[in-house]
Amino acid sequence: MSLGRLMQGRPRPDTPGVTIATPRAYELCGDVCFAGRRNRAFTRLAALSGAEPGESVLDVGCGTGYLTRRMAERVGPDGEVTGVDPSPPVLEYARRRKQRPGSASCEYREGLAESLDLPDGSYDTVVTSLMLHHLPEEIRPAALREMFRVVRPGGRLLVVEFRPPRSRIGRHLVHGGTAHAMAHNRVDVLDGMIADAGFEVAGHGDVRPWLYYVQAVRAR
Repeated sequence: MSLGRLMQGRPRPDTPGVTIATPRAYELCGDVCFAGRRNRAFTRLAALSGAEPGESVLDVGCGTGYLTRRMAERVGPDGEVTGVDPSPPVLEYARRRKQRPGSASCEYREGLAESLDLPDGSYDTVVTSLMLHHLPEEIRPAALREMFRVVRPGGRLLVVEFRPPRSRIGRHLVHGGTAHAMAHNRVDVLDGMIADAGFEVAGHGDVRPWLYYVQAVRAR
């Protein structure tokens, strides 16, 4: 059994998506996979989001809150940051984590990416990292449409996903260590999916060693 399957929670009746049940194992996996560069990578992602001090941010599929806390540092004490995830264990873990001085306070709420219980146009910036591959392909467009709905006109979106190794051997190792969804993750279709949800794609690129990001804005 792969490490990815060992970390998965029990299936929920209200979503076909995958949840994480063991937050400590998930955090350990993240630290090992990034080989000491995790904080640097996610701090850069927070900057790439374009969020400004004092703004409101939503992190969809926040997991243990690693990016959520970097976004809180980004928007500062006058900002607001909310993390949403379907897994109670990871939310409880995230709530216990200390934040750095000068950060916005983080609120963590249970919820589904494809059915956010949040008002229309209520956030300046929406981010999501390493979440979409946990959803079946047919659900991903609905999740992106929900992100479009809750970000204000003129607001921003940052989508971050795992970029599989380009070599056959590398993909085989990822498949054995994590899951098929990560080894064969189609980051090449992300730009089109985000545009189909209503956003205007503003940029994309890689953050080493494993990440691909797309920046977008809601023009209307």
